Amino acid sequence: MKTIGFSIQQLIWFAGLAQVGLAVGSLTIPRVLNWRPELLKVQPLIKQMFWTYAAYILVINLCFGLLSALASNDLVNGTRLATLLTGFIAAYWISRVLIQFLYFDRANFPSGKLHKLAEAVLVVLFVFLSIVYSRACYFNYMQS
Repeated sequence: MKTIGFSIQQLIWFAGLAQVGLAVGSLTIPRVLNWRPELLKVQPLIKQMFWTYAAYILVINLCFGLLSALASNDLVNGTRLATLLTGFIAAYWISRVLIQFLYFDRANFPSGKLHKLAEAVLVVLFVFLSIVYSRACYFNYMQS
């Protein structure tokens, strides 16, 4: 299956690299959003839970990226596992897009051109990942 001149396997490989880049870039988010001073205002347990959740998200994004970059062929082989895994990753990224627009309070987003550009790039990336993994899931489903 070709999409815009790329096979679904190639798109998954690109998505993998993008997710690894996202994980690396995410390391700047605590500084950009001033997490440390903000978290001083909450109870230690809340702060610990927040950092734990942030670490889980970082590791999940990194693992999805590494899995996709290093085993893109296995994610489009038509097996039940490939279908379920690409479906799970698609649901993860679709949820992230929905959270961006339906849950986050945009009144407190950082202002400035650089922040707005960064947000736009992230939204485009999240939509791209949602589409790639949704198509991969469908591709796998149709093979089985």
